[in-house]
Amino acid sequence: SSSWGDGVYKSTDAGKTWTNMGLKESYQVGRMAIHPDDPNTVYVGALGRLWGENEQRGIFKTTDGGTNWEKVLYIDPRTGCIDLAMHPADPETLLAAMYERQRGGFDVGDPEKRWGPGSGIYKTTNGGKSWKKTRKGIPSRPLGRIGIQYHQADPSIVFATIESDKIGTGPATARMGITGGQRVPNAKIQGITKDGPAEKAGIKANDVVTA
Repeated sequence: SSSWGDGVYKSTDAGKTWTNMGLKESYQVGRMAIHPDDPNTVYVGALGRLWGENEQRGIFKTTDGGTNWEKVLYIDPRTGCIDLAMHPADPETLLAAMYERQRGGFDVGDPEKRWGPGSGIYKTTNGGKSWKKTRKGIPSRPLGRIGIQYHQADPSIVFATIESDKIGTGPATARMGITGGQRVPNAKIQGITKDGPAEKAGIKANDVVTA
């Protein structure tokens, strides 16, 4: 999700040649979904520009094979789509994982802004004409990146991997016995597990890893 391109490409000869079909300022695409019975109907989840605001974010839909695109879900110029899932038995029903984030010049690998009010899971049951934000069972914290998928054998079951502003604040699980938390501008140790290997080695909170 750090590199970017210049839109959506289409091949009608099994990949021998490709044509740019637009959305050139979508920069990054989280996921695409193609209607199983009508390949001219395609949904594109555009994540958008990495370094700042832009309008070509959200869910775009074409019904003519990419000649024309309609923006069917838009939150704001800071929030794009990071994942998109089509119901395996009902192609009119889709789930979109929206992600508000922005990278900075000195963010050391993590986005400068990792979560915000625009992030969340949205659902349509009418092919993108209307969307509703899903709240029940979703963390009430500010959300970040989300991965989402239907269970193929039982699409009433949906799996979601959800990042929130509380990521990294739970008990340590790493064998080293160190913990992280909020984004910091360098590789700083933020917590030490009592009696763990790091503590026994003399590592302390606020130490900075240099190599």
